[in-house]
Amino acid sequence: MRKQLQDNFRRHALKLATALLAAGLFMPAAAADLLATAKARGTLRVALEGTYPPFNFKDPKTGELTGYDVDVARLLAAKLGLKPEFVSTEWAAILAGLGAGKYDAIVSQVGITPKRQEAFDFSDPYTYSSPQLIVRKAERAHYASLADLKGKKLGVGQGSVFEQQAKAVPGIEVRSYPAAPENLQDLAVGRIDAALNDSLMVAYLLSNSKLPIKAGARVGNVERMGVTFQKGNPQFKAAINKALADAGADGSLKKISLKWFGADVSRPAP
Repeated sequence: MRKQLQDNFRRHALKLATALLAAGLFMPAAAADLLATAKARGTLRVALEGTYPPFNFKDPKTGELTGYDVDVARLLAAKLGLKPEFVSTEWAAILAGLGAGKYDAIVSQVGITPKRQEAFDFSDPYTYSSPQLIVRKAERAHYASLADLKGKKLGVGQGSVFEQQAKAVPGIEVRSYPAAPENLQDLAVGRIDAALNDSLMVAYLLSNSKLPIKAGARVGNVERMGVTFQKGNPQFKAAINKALADAGADGSLKKISLKWFGADVSRPAP
């Protein structure tokens, strides 16, 4: 008898819950906005590659993370009243990690593209740059565009927007690398004919590298980079964009840019 009463109670409870749900009177709790979650935790969990100078890399003397992205992330976290917590992740897995909720946001030169916007949300841009080739110093051929590299081997970052651009040109043998050092080393010894990377990174690499390489042509449109995070967090997005706007207005974002590049790359070039 007791079991029959329990079964009847469960059936009636299930019917009641179903009716309330259908009437819109009983709804599951919505997930908290990322801003509230980060505020409660007191930290902003930021993913970056950690091997991409001058944007984000480990200082060879101290072993600490440094670079333009690191400084920008610290600035934004401070404006949100949070402490930055950095997570170094291979570029090829960084977006998947964001989708899995391993961190709150990515500040690692993620290009704002329509395809990425289908899966993730972005802040307003905080970096503007363009794709640029790197070639050997002794290279006699002149590659003025990606089309000129048909039949050649081109090194790119694995999972990068440059990889997508290179693969869109028929006839190029695209070779993908997890990080820039391996890419440039293969270029220097002749395993590939050219490398494609960010123009801002190219300038830094060439000024800090002893490899026999040089800057090539700029071969694409201006790219926009933004802070990347999961969709469905309007309060977080508004807070990040306000922090970026405030940093632009008070000159702190420009100061970071001048520190690393000698120019204000946080705004489109005139």
